[in-house]
Amino acid sequence: MKNKAKKAEIGDKKGGQASSAKAEKLSSKDYDKELARLHVELVKLQEWVVHKGLKVCVVFEGRDTAGKGGTIKAITERVSPRVFRVVALPSPTEREKSQMYVQRYIQHFPAAGEIVIWDRSWYNRAGVERVMGFCTEDQHKRFLRGVPLVEKAMVDSGIILLKYWLEVSPEEQTRRLTARIEDGRKVWKLTPMDLKSYSRWYEYSKARDEMFAATDTDFAPWFVARSDDKKKARLNIIADLLKRIPYKQAPRMKVKLPPRQKAGAYREPDYPYKYVEERF
Repeated sequence: MKNKAKKAEIGDKKGGQASSAKAEKLSSKDYDKELARLHVELVKLQEWVVHKGLKVCVVFEGRDTAGKGGTIKAITERVSPRVFRVVALPSPTEREKSQMYVQRYIQHFPAAGEIVIWDRSWYNRAGVERVMGFCTEDQHKRFLRGVPLVEKAMVDSGIILLKYWLEVSPEEQTRRLTARIEDGRKVWKLTPMDLKSYSRWYEYSKARDEMFAATDTDFAPWFVARSDDKKKARLNIIADLLKRIPYKQAPRMKVKLPPRQKAGAYREPDYPYKYVEERF
């Protein structure tokens, strides 16, 4: 198996589009309008996946604050959680640490009619485990050699595998982490691990480059989305995802509401309901 050893000009690398000036901001009105249109297409995709029994895996990776969670929320907020399953695994248990590395991930792979979205995935070993010293050098090298074989088996079994890397600039990452410190709604997102990883920007860059060189294959390529502008990143990723999974409008029954039954002998009870206080 021959991997493509590409050198992506992203993040901290200079030149090309990565260092271009910031484009004009997208208005909330335009964002909401386009997102609503894409949501309609995601529903069509959902119905097609169920109709045809497709199996889809979508992997989201990137540095802390790159926008993975917000993108996943934008994808899933109007579709069924029984079709679009989000997997965000916690740290492995002692038992899982003794297993074959990919074992705890395989059990979450999609069955027919499912789209599994990974909020971080088996690529933890290529990123956070590599940088933070949670795996050995040998384990990291064996992972990079072995994961293309696993992904080839996935694709050969009929799984549609899409891998997205969200790339945030160091300046924007600093801004977002600072916002987490100052915003009571976001402070829970800031962990000791975030602070440790923040100081290791270029170690993460090296880990990312090694990961791309080993796992950016013809059958399971990486797609990079610049995510300094969260709204544009979400729209771009959803549009790209829809483009890469062929779908049509699935057969759909015409829906007509039946007449509601008459009350007959039923009467509303005089019951002292405990209503929620109407403050608004």
